[in-house]
Amino acid sequence: MRSKLQKFGLVMFGLVTGVLLSLNFSANAQKETTGLPVEELRALADVFGAIKAGYVEPIDDKKLITYAISGMLSNLDPHSAYLDAESFKDLQISTQGEFGGLGIEVGMEDGFVKVVSPIEDTPAFRAGIKPGDLIIKLDDTPVKGMTLSDAVKKMRGKPKTQITLTIARKGETKPIVVTLTREKIKVQSVKSKLLDDGVGYVRITQFQEETVSDLAKHLEKLYKQYDKDAKGESLKGLVLDLRNDPGGLLNGAIGVSAAFLPSKTLVVSTDGRTEDAKRRYLAAPEDYLRGGPSKDDPLKALPAGVKNVPLVVIVNGGSASASEIVSGALQDHKRALIVGTQTFGKGSVQTILPISSNTAIKLTTARYYTPSGRSIQAKGITPDVVVEESANGSSSRLSLREADLEHHLQNDKDGDGRVTPADKLLTKPTDKNGKANDKTTPKKNDEEDMPLPRFEFGGKDDYQLNQAVTLLKAWQIMKR
Repeated sequence: MRSKLQKFGLVMFGLVTGVLLSLNFSANAQKETTGLPVEELRALADVFGAIKAGYVEPIDDKKLITYAISGMLSNLDPHSAYLDAESFKDLQISTQGEFGGLGIEVGMEDGFVKVVSPIEDTPAFRAGIKPGDLIIKLDDTPVKGMTLSDAVKKMRGKPKTQITLTIARKGETKPIVVTLTREKIKVQSVKSKLLDDGVGYVRITQFQEETVSDLAKHLEKLYKQYDKDAKGESLKGLVLDLRNDPGGLLNGAIGVSAAFLPSKTLVVSTDGRTEDAKRRYLAAPEDYLRGGPSKDDPLKALPAGVKNVPLVVIVNGGSASASEIVSGALQDHKRALIVGTQTFGKGSVQTILPISSNTAIKLTTARYYTPSGRSIQAKGITPDVVVEESANGSSSRLSLREADLEHHLQNDKDGDGRVTPADKLLTKPTDKNGKANDKTTPKKNDEEDMPLPRFEFGGKDDYQLNQAVTLLKAWQIMKR
């Protein structure tokens, strides 16, 4: 039996080597190495042969190769992945802002699906799913052992169909079971409204293909509305809300930054091992228009006041990737005051590399750097003014961050990114009389386990927004 396995392993060694060569997996690696790692590939082929010859049930070659590719990628970092035909199609659809499912941005942790952020106005958000929740079962199927791609595929489906999630949540002694009805998820990327005293509020929930043009429309609407109400006066301040925005398209982040920055200003740079990964992105149409400079630029018609209106950006632990690029650029250029809590820390670039007509790999190829050269990875953006979610400093969301994810990419400038927010300009919670409230008495266990009401960003009870508006008013007074 052993000799048969060895012979089969040699045959499979040739097969696997041929597959890897045909997929050009070694193209970039050969710039630094002399060839394929023969001994390691022989071990892979031996395992392949043992499974084919002795596994309890027959398994086809394609499935085994797919598992091998998926395993290689998923063990690199939390964001590299193999995209089969369905996953590749889902990725393309989701960037357009419409797909069928539950509305959760997820990652993988210890073999379970971990919630990064629920998307607003979706079944998951309305059901109270929170960042940091571990999804341990989908219907009757345990998540342990699934790939992230398989788990996402199972959660997505036709609208009006149901799925039951079993969730483990910090502070809860028993799993939470919730049944959700899938919907056609059409994410409204940009929302806005006019607040009191001439302050505009703009919220970006996700960076999609139409985010830049949507932002331009909302800003124009706000300026026209206030100009009508105030008889010719311009907006006195603007709040840009990026809380729980998981990111999205890079060009969207560049375009949003460009709306508030001078033309040709550096927004973000990337650096990796290949020449293609070394890039500088500017506040210029050629970098934020997907159709290139020839496409109509939605930022051309922006009201003139947008470039210098007092601006506050609100962020939190759910602000990731593209959100961090925007807040980092506006902070480095001193264009805005960043308010809230430390951001997520996803400062890595994923490149989609097709390997066939309908499959691809999502590979981490570079790190993002703010205009001043700070690495976002596993550290995030530290607010200029730290404002907790509520007046007593409590939070309804767990502080899950990139640095907490298994296999996370290290920050090449500041270690592993396990940092605490800076103390500068730290705003302390106040009581109803406006006095500082420094109480640090721990809550009782029964209080910790009490379910918290669903939070509404931009609502009248939004403490961070209220603080941001207060800062804008102080800014206006100081400018007089």
